Amino acid sequence: MDTRPIGVFDSGVGGLTVVKQIMKVMPHENIVYFGDTARVPYGTKSKEAVTKYSKQNVRFLLSKGVKAIIVACNTASSNSIDALRDTFDVPIFGVVVPGVEEALLSTKNKKIGVIGTPGTVRSGAYEKMICEKDGEMQVFTKACPLFVPLAEEGWTDNEVSRQAAKRYLDELVEKGIDSLVLGCTHYPLLKRCIGTTVGDAIKLVDPAKATALRVMHFLGERNQLNQEDAEGKKQFYLSDSTDTFQFVCEKALKFPYQPQIIDIERY
Repeated sequence: MDTRPIGVFDSGVGGLTVVKQIMKVMPHENIVYFGDTARVPYGTKSKEAVTKYSKQNVRFLLSKGVKAIIVACNTASSNSIDALRDTFDVPIFGVVVPGVEEALLSTKNKKIGVIGTPGTVRSGAYEKMICEKDGEMQVFTKACPLFVPLAEEGWTDNEVSRQAAKRYLDELVEKGIDSLVLGCTHYPLLKRCIGTTVGDAIKLVDPAKATALRVMHFLGERNQLNQEDAEGKKQFYLSDSTDTFQFVCEKALKFPYQPQIIDIERY
């Protein structure tokens, strides 16, 4: 048994959707979450900047004694995961591989759409990995840069978000996709809006649950799951204060957890 916490980081508050799934499948695990709200979004920044920020985030989480780290940010997972694994001696999990596996299981017509930040789409990580696993797959990607600020603002299902979704997603629907990967952990916060836009015939693939299950199996195989009876403790840290945290926290986690503000530049 290992009672050390699982560390999770994201560029902002979107990673709370991953925390939600961890709490569902591993309710006894302690969790330390860091949201880099001072530097959100990562999706518009260079690979070098994202990697620098991600290394700082990992160093902070390691200072909290975590036993594993989930990079709950598709941009960082797409651009920096190898650099993180080469640098740090701790199990590090991204969200791209679980998302790819779920998409392959979901599609029936082998036409998959992937939406994400410009950084994630530019990396080509989803497209490359899906096609490596099945060369018959057709993958259509679309950067949706407005979705992150809309989620951070709490505008998850209003006229503005619906217009943005229609503008971004109509061309993917026209391609005949039957599955759409939400390739950013902020996007499940707009799930209702996105689902209404693309219609019931297209299945939305959220990598968060598959990521949580992957970590659970990894820890279980190594006898590192927390076997205590009590519900796991949660600690939340941000790099800048934001009113949005409470909104998203209550929406995703159904409880108004209080975050602490830290200076991430120290790490």
